[in-house]
Amino acid sequence: MPICSWEGRVDFTVAPMDDFKMVLGMDFLQKVKAVPLPFLRSMAILEEEKPCMVPTVTEGTPKTPMLSTMQVKKGLKREEVTYLATLKEEKDDGSGKPMPKEIKGVLDEFKDVMPPKLPKRLPPRREEDHKIELEPGAKPPAMGPYRMAPPELEELRRQLKELLDAGFIQPSKAPYGAPVLFQKKHDGSLRMCIDYWALNKVTVKNKYPILLIADLFDQLGRARYFTKLDLRSGYYQVRIAEGDEPKTTCVTRYGSYEFLVMPFGLTNAPATFCTLMNKIFHPYLDKFVVVYLDDIVIYSNTLKEHEEHLRKFFKILRQNKLYVKKEKCSFAKEEVNFLGHRIRDGKLMMDDSKVKAIQEWDPPTKVPQLRSFLSLVNYYRRFIKGYSGRAAPLTDLLKKNKAWEWDGRCQQAFEDLKKVVTEEPVLALPDHTKVFEVHIDASDFAIGGVLMQERHPIAFESRKLNDAERRYTVQEKEMTAIVHCLRT
Repeated sequence: MPICSWEGRVDFTVAPMDDFKMVLGMDFLQKVKAVPLPFLRSMAILEEEKPCMVPTVTEGTPKTPMLSTMQVKKGLKREEVTYLATLKEEKDDGSGKPMPKEIKGVLDEFKDVMPPKLPKRLPPRREEDHKIELEPGAKPPAMGPYRMAPPELEELRRQLKELLDAGFIQPSKAPYGAPVLFQKKHDGSLRMCIDYWALNKVTVKNKYPILLIADLFDQLGRARYFTKLDLRSGYYQVRIAEGDEPKTTCVTRYGSYEFLVMPFGLTNAPATFCTLMNKIFHPYLDKFVVVYLDDIVIYSNTLKEHEEHLRKFFKILRQNKLYVKKEKCSFAKEEVNFLGHRIRDGKLMMDDSKVKAIQEWDPPTKVPQLRSFLSLVNYYRRFIKGYSGRAAPLTDLLKKNKAWEWDGRCQQAFEDLKKVVTEEPVLALPDHTKVFEVHIDASDFAIGGVLMQERHPIAFESRKLNDAERRYTVQEKEMTAIVHCLRT
């Protein structure tokens, strides 16, 4: 290998590299007696037979033109075209690995259930079509349209045309009327929602049971491969029950329209969607499929199993004329983000974005801000040992008729919760073939415990003691902790 006027033999190890053709290590530098000379932007090779100077290439960092706040403000006043871009940090979940050929074969076999757009036809009639039952004597609610900014009006016009072309809506003369609004999706696009507040108020509620999230995690304990699926406009794949279409009428600047498929915003829509998902996938629930609202995860212990599970799942989709949004799915990954958690190798971890949000939270100055903070932290309480005791100074501020007084104890508790969350403890997922252990503890104002397997924590649990319980003896408090943890 020649370098400048030096030439010699070098042994290499072959490996894939994105940025470099080759890397010369310390063994080479020692062999040729290389000396870096940064002030000369070169490196000297001092080998006796072939000494030479090797110039180095240093690429200057390109200077990115920066705009001051004042320049941006002036540009906006002059109505100059302005763009805001943000960098999204991507975590390595194995997505860089090539898709196994077995999985690719399954996707090719069922590509008809992963179309780029929903077919321009109505979904089939099903027993789970969305029904809208009004309270006895209720009058048809009717509201006027909301005002919209020009970009929203343009988006409204576009989406109405798409829905009309697909046959999902039709012009309406019904006495009902609900205004339209937009909700931004994670990818920045706008989801059209209907403000059915008035209609929902007089709708008989469907008391569909919401699943316990912890129970769903328990099913994923020993799985190694995960596929996460997202239905393409899932609600639009459910029909409105025959005769109830006029009740869905929305009013816009461009006319009134009624939905033939289930729109966003109806009070019982999540229950209808859950009922459909649970009925269709019932044979495989908790065997290799978990469903929570529109989050669907297929899990398997081996790649061969995963191939079979995917094939069974896609057959059900095909039979029921349901369609998947392939670009939002992840297939045969060793890590999955599910319901605000990361799952990998039988371990449960907090979602990085939620941890960052907690870490950057400013001290609250009023009760609603504190309630929002505690709501997010409480979602991860199973990760936090002694959560109730740690949060006690903050939860006391939420008591009725309690004056707001953010003192040193509150600030300390606030920082402590942020710290313990950002330390990101890792929990093991339960293995129901092994023995469980419950370790409890009790203090003067709280009780708690930890569920463990083979010395690995599965979950933490705690609660505050009420006034009567605080007068218990130590033994009574510990017994209260045992009863509470076993019941939980």
